[in-house]
Amino acid sequence: MTNHVHLLLTPARKNSAALLMKHLGQRYVQHVNRMYGRSGTLWEGRFRSCLTQSEDYVLACYRYIEFNPVRAGMVGEPGAYRWTSYPANALGRIDGLITPHDEYMRLGHNEEARREAYRGLFKTHLNAETVRTIREATNGNVALGEPRFQKEVESALDRRARRGRPGRPKAAQLESE
Repeated sequence: MTNHVHLLLTPARKNSAALLMKHLGQRYVQHVNRMYGRSGTLWEGRFRSCLTQSEDYVLACYRYIEFNPVRAGMVGEPGAYRWTSYPANALGRIDGLITPHDEYMRLGHNEEARREAYRGLFKTHLNAETVRTIREATNGNVALGEPRFQKEVESALDRRARRGRPGRPKAAQLESE
């Protein structure tokens, strides 16, 4: 996109995604600052992310990301955008930056079946509710998935993984804590 980037990552280790973003930010900022004789930061804030439950949610994220330039009116179809994984996933174009996710691999028993199933995912746009859910999870840094998955993430990380209720807690909630 012209003002942001979407990445769908499956980290190999606990802090892999955070370290990737840290090093990318440091190296890119140094490069731009040297090239243009400037100093300081380039980006407004920390990257936004969410843990995503596999099954339907990962494929929804694929669709969200690939349709983003279409929703923005930059191109007419996902494969027409320069910086997209659509040609690799839907057409079989070799791209060393892309490793197929397990959910992608489950789309078919062979490469052509997977590519055909992937193309089928793009015959319709995502509904507004799914787009809103993905944006809220990403912007709120909460888990994207079913309530059971969110509870598992909270238990494993010992931190909130669901959206909280806005406003102050009710008096009954304060007394029970």
